[in-house]
Amino acid sequence: MSHPDYRMNLRPLGTPRGVSAVAGPHDIGASPGDKKSKNRSTRGKKKSIFETYMSKEDVSEGLKRGTLIQGVLRINPKKFHEAFIPSPDGDRDIFIDGVVARNRALNGDLVVVKLLPEEHWKVVKPESNDKETEAAYESDIPEELCGHHLPQQSLKSYNDSPDVIVEAQFDGSDSEDGHGITQNVLVDGVKKLSVCVSEKGREDGDAPVTKDETTCISQDTRALSEKSLQRSAKLAKSLGQAGEIEPETEGILTEYGVDFSDFSSEVLECLPQGLPWTIPPEEFSKRRDLRKDCIFTIDPSTARDLDDALSCKPLADGNFKVGVHIADVSYFVPEGSDLDKVAAERATSVYLVQKVVPMLPRLLCEELCSLNPMSDKLTFSVIWTLTPEGKILDEWFGRTIIRSCTKLSYEHAQSMIESPTEKIPAKELPPISPEHSSEEVHQAVLNLHGIAKQLRQQRFVDGALRLDQLKLAFTLDHETGLPQGCHIYEYRESNKLVEEFMLLANMAVAHKIHRAFPEQALLRRHPPPQTRMLSDLVEFCDQMGLPVDFSSAGALNKSLTQTFGDDKYSLARKEVLTNMCSRPMQMALYFCSGLLQDPAQFRHYALNVPLYTHFTSPIRRFADVLVHRLLAAALGYRERLDMAPDTLQKQADHCNDRRMASKRVQELSTSLFFAVLVKESGPLESEAMVMGILKQAFDVLVLRYGVQKRIYCNALALRSHHFQKVGKKPELTLVWEPEDMEQEPAQQVITIFSLVEVVLQAESTALKYSAILKRPGTQGHLGPEKEEEESDGEPEDSSTS
Repeated sequence: MSHPDYRMNLRPLGTPRGVSAVAGPHDIGASPGDKKSKNRSTRGKKKSIFETYMSKEDVSEGLKRGTLIQGVLRINPKKFHEAFIPSPDGDRDIFIDGVVARNRALNGDLVVVKLLPEEHWKVVKPESNDKETEAAYESDIPEELCGHHLPQQSLKSYNDSPDVIVEAQFDGSDSEDGHGITQNVLVDGVKKLSVCVSEKGREDGDAPVTKDETTCISQDTRALSEKSLQRSAKLAKSLGQAGEIEPETEGILTEYGVDFSDFSSEVLECLPQGLPWTIPPEEFSKRRDLRKDCIFTIDPSTARDLDDALSCKPLADGNFKVGVHIADVSYFVPEGSDLDKVAAERATSVYLVQKVVPMLPRLLCEELCSLNPMSDKLTFSVIWTLTPEGKILDEWFGRTIIRSCTKLSYEHAQSMIESPTEKIPAKELPPISPEHSSEEVHQAVLNLHGIAKQLRQQRFVDGALRLDQLKLAFTLDHETGLPQGCHIYEYRESNKLVEEFMLLANMAVAHKIHRAFPEQALLRRHPPPQTRMLSDLVEFCDQMGLPVDFSSAGALNKSLTQTFGDDKYSLARKEVLTNMCSRPMQMALYFCSGLLQDPAQFRHYALNVPLYTHFTSPIRRFADVLVHRLLAAALGYRERLDMAPDTLQKQADHCNDRRMASKRVQELSTSLFFAVLVKESGPLESEAMVMGILKQAFDVLVLRYGVQKRIYCNALALRSHHFQKVGKKPELTLVWEPEDMEQEPAQQVITIFSLVEVVLQAESTALKYSAILKRPGTQGHLGPEKEEEESDGEPEDSSTS
């Protein structure tokens, strides 16, 4: 573990939490997590991606001989896979490439690295030392606002930017010219770089180190500055091999402290042992029996952890009895048990492109708790009497038993919504239990859809905000697991239907538990946007002549939905502005009501409601399990929670931290698979819209794939480029080298909201791809002057369930 003196900062929410290393005669390669949680002891069942540590004796000898170097690890706050330690000469930094190479070390840890022979080093001189940095694109906006969010890494920003960076990292994230913030030399070493952490941070050389090789800068750099960049197939790592995805994925999971080990025997012993499990007879006397009701689930087609089900029964007076039925996970997770402890520690399931790292053992996630069709299940329900307009006439909370009659996908529900009067052929639907007909299910979906539209409309009238950002979905090869293609996820009416009733249930439960336990309710708040960033955005919109009202969440939502037309250019401009509006948004947070004095701080900015919580996904979120326990206590099913407000707040903080890390991991998983796709199937071409302009580069939103990239002037075949401001608007003029010597150089003017054609192409370095601009004359032009003839209909919103 690291010495306190070497901790740079208390870790903010969502920062990487790689595992510090300790070593000893009987404990080489173990981690604190192995000692604290027995369930991690099974990690050895999988092939480790990390090297084991060297003995203390070898480390001590290496430091004496000078073959090892010791220093404090700094992790790049913008790119978690980059880390550095100071060189002994005090002049330059030693680069550590990647999470596997970092070998479980944390930011601020005292580490030891081993040097490679000098002939393995390569150096370049950068073309520019311009230090303008790329804006952070990921936002901390909550899913209630956008349906999904890609939070930026919450790490401390350092002013002491590294002077040295390997060629492998030239993806342009840190400076305008794409070469990192460098003024001296760039060092390109071999791929294998590793570090180890000194036990208790001692500086006496008694620190373990891996037997891997690492690279550092030569202390004699005379004449190196004249050399130019030499790309070497030795930094390159083929992603064409399907086997490379899992090590990279495990590296990401480890970096963010995601426990992906098998559950321990102690945890598994907490599960029902006599299988197949059936509901005990005494539960029927404690619960409302809804097994004869027409209840069904609507989820992604690949979902196996079915948290929620819906029902809608027409009443004689024209109103509806609508139910939201949530898996009663708390029944299977006894408080204080090993299962409870590991669920509290994991706090959330982590959804990757190719798999899920579950919060709970799969027996619970996919079988006992999951609301699978034609099987009796324990649930916690909220049931309302609603008018067709969605007005609540009556509300009931209670424990129930249900029997889902079918498992609908979003596609199934969407086809029902789009065919209100036509019977859906049985072959196009999943199996439905014989007690209910497809017509009954179809009508229930239509009734729910009608009410959901009214609820949604009223929410936005009442001032809610939603920022839908483009989200990638992949198709994977069943044999290799490699991405075969990708598309922008379409957020449709069936998604909105489910969302509205989940929101309604969450709000209802928030009020219920807060009334019962005003000092002990676990709620979820969303602070208003960051003032300074919002002011910058207001100024930008004024400069661009965009009539956007930022006075409230509702005003912003109205501006975004009414300012733009539905032609292709306007929709692209809306996507860019939506992305910009997400940047000042803060992260939504779990909190204990007893620790905030001002009720105004309880509010949820995006939803524009006074109280909100999470109740509807207890299979994948531990916060929901706690809320279930609070609701059960409020209804008299159990005793009050034996948890002081400050203890509940600590658990809330941990849930916030793990949720942030989970979102970041999900984003990195998407980036990994997209990089593989570009390498395997690229180059990929797409239209893109300019989002920002710097002196030597400009940022674009790649519309076909929803990714944002920086395009560097020095990567294009330009004769020259010129930056200027026309009024307050930045403008970059590109003068292209003619392909034919007899031609005149083509000139291209880049402004904010310009539509351009870009090419995404793989870099020589694995996991990296860049964007370049297509030459004028090889791309079409689409701008405001062609709005009418290029009209493309309605926009495609994207979200996750």
